Amino acid sequence: MNNNHLIETAKKLLKFENEAINNVADGLGEDFINALKLLDGCQGKVIVTGLGKSGIAGKKIAATFAATGEPAFFLHSAEAIHGDMGVVSAGDVAVCLSYSGETRELIDLIPRFKRLGVPIIAMTGNTNSSLAKLANCVLDVSVPLHPWPFGIIPTSSNAATVALGDALAVALLESREIKEEDFALLHPGGLLGQKMLVKVKDLMHTGDELPIVSRDTNMKQVLMEMTAKRLGVACVITERSSKLEHSKSDYYSLDGVVTDGDLRRLFEQHSNPLDLTAAEAMTIEPKTILPDTLAASALHIMESSSITTLPVVDETGALVGLIHLHDILKLETSK
Repeated sequence: MNNNHLIETAKKLLKFENEAINNVADGLGEDFINALKLLDGCQGKVIVTGLGKSGIAGKKIAATFAATGEPAFFLHSAEAIHGDMGVVSAGDVAVCLSYSGETRELIDLIPRFKRLGVPIIAMTGNTNSSLAKLANCVLDVSVPLHPWPFGIIPTSSNAATVALGDALAVALLESREIKEEDFALLHPGGLLGQKMLVKVKDLMHTGDELPIVSRDTNMKQVLMEMTAKRLGVACVITERSSKLEHSKSDYYSLDGVVTDGDLRRLFEQHSNPLDLTAAEAMTIEPKTILPDTLAASALHIMESSSITTLPVVDETGALVGLIHLHDILKLETSK
């Protein structure tokens, strides 16, 4: 078969799935908020259950909830009616997945959930189904009917179901105003956990490692300082006449920075750039960061601003350190 035809086939399916997800997104409303309220009030576990392809989608949804800090696991509907229902207890919330809303094994679980007082969130493509009528809250995952492939393979519907489950988990995370530190505790291993738990003060350069110059330093000396400290930047400072109240720093006020990029621009724009002073060449009001900020936030600022260094200042604006992009990225190979 022609390779171009195969690529077009793949594109066709991806567009179908994208259309399905957009269709579900456009239908979000009060039912979605009601589902979030049930989840937010959960005193136990989120039990995600389903069968077949819906069950596979349910496993992914349960994993997403767990990753965002909500105690959750997947319960196979058929296994549940043969003994596994014992893991469900009062205080739990059930998320039941069935596109038809008529999956017999799943419907048979509903009275058991009801007896325990477990509220039911239904995710179904049939809002008039048995499941929908028995649920406390119904989320519609119906998708446009596509005759291809063969009209029976649940590709678009499963994609929409998984996406809606992810949306529930992330919206719940947002509603609870979870902080980065809280989220990091759920991912203690690997680079993600390291980046998010480590703070700027744990990685920053201080003392003699800092490339600092005064405002009247000529650019030749600035260049020498930058070369010696090898951080691609020089911090332009003003010495304080006295230590400010509440300041824990013995350094100086930060007036600006001179970066490698500033040097390149100077050589393009001035005939004698080395005759300038640091004050004439510096970038004023550079982006800075506090020492107790998470390294992940520093990385985000640097990547979004296309810079490689951040001066670290205390609450009074005194320079206390400098963090480089590589200081954070090297965490990847530290373990």
